[in-house]
Amino acid sequence: MVDFAGWSMPVQYSSIIDEHHRTRNSIGMFDVSHMGRLYFSGEAIDKFLDTLTTRRVAGVECGKIRYSLMTNDQGGILDDVLVYHLPNLSGTPFHMMVVNASNREKIVDWITAHLGDSGIELDDRTNSTAMIAVQGPKANHAVAALSETDPDSLPYYTGTTTKICGFEAILSRTGYTGEDGCEIICENEYAEAIWSAVFDTAQSVGGGASGLAARDTLRLEAGMPLYGHELSESINPAQTDLKFAIQMKDRQFIGRSSILTARKNKSLPIRVGLELEGRRAAREECQIFKDDVKVGVVTSGTYAPTLEKSISMAYVDPAFSELGTELIVDIRGKSHPARIAKVPFYKHP
Repeated sequence: MVDFAGWSMPVQYSSIIDEHHRTRNSIGMFDVSHMGRLYFSGEAIDKFLDTLTTRRVAGVECGKIRYSLMTNDQGGILDDVLVYHLPNLSGTPFHMMVVNASNREKIVDWITAHLGDSGIELDDRTNSTAMIAVQGPKANHAVAALSETDPDSLPYYTGTTTKICGFEAILSRTGYTGEDGCEIICENEYAEAIWSAVFDTAQSVGGGASGLAARDTLRLEAGMPLYGHELSESINPAQTDLKFAIQMKDRQFIGRSSILTARKNKSLPIRVGLELEGRRAAREECQIFKDDVKVGVVTSGTYAPTLEKSISMAYVDPAFSELGTELIVDIRGKSHPARIAKVPFYKHP
């Protein structure tokens, strides 16, 4: 157990490799209750949030979930977020947002500062609710046996309010592992009962609990950025290779002009994938070279258990970002050959 953004979090339960493989092959259960859960009430919430996010929120139909970025006036990334527009049990639509634990207070303050006289109220329910991610090829089947809504009936990046183990809960399908699966958000008082019921089913098919470390190796294989590594206030969305999450046409939002300017700047480093020779992992801040000239820096890296190779994400000079470009990564003073690789590194069958 370690401290993470003020939460006591499990790094691992057994072994990182075992937890990684059980998620790829069966079920990995992740307690992600540290993620911030912000609920909104009032009128025209979608139009308000649309002014703060890089991806369109206004007019998105009920049942949809949008991955987006929030940027400051200079275009720096404040956080990457999930914006939910879901029905409650009676069918009435509501909006909520899931944010990173380390950025929760910053995002609450940012949104609050922009509420003005909108009449919209923000309710931070992070401490009164729990969130469980159930990931892997057998995850949806395990939850379906306990839920009034079969997760397989929900398309990717959608959700609904249902009952799980007889308790009201939000059921969604987003994921952060590169596998199929779902997430459950419920009141604290129901969390242990729901976790235990899903856990028993998971164990019966070779699954179980997984910690932060396996979550990191899984998301790296899937090429998913992590705030504080691939994303930060010093990074502009134009650099991130997240084009689907940046919608500029016919809308205005904070940071838009800075993104337009950055798109025209062909000298800014851009996010790429790297495959390294050998098993040694290149970690954050390892320097990247071409012919003894520094051309980039590693932001995340690991030995990928599924792929059995060393992989990294990095920001490099655009001139050296073509697939197959051969580079050198300095790992503690030793040079390791690497090449630009396609992201994601792994896609589930």
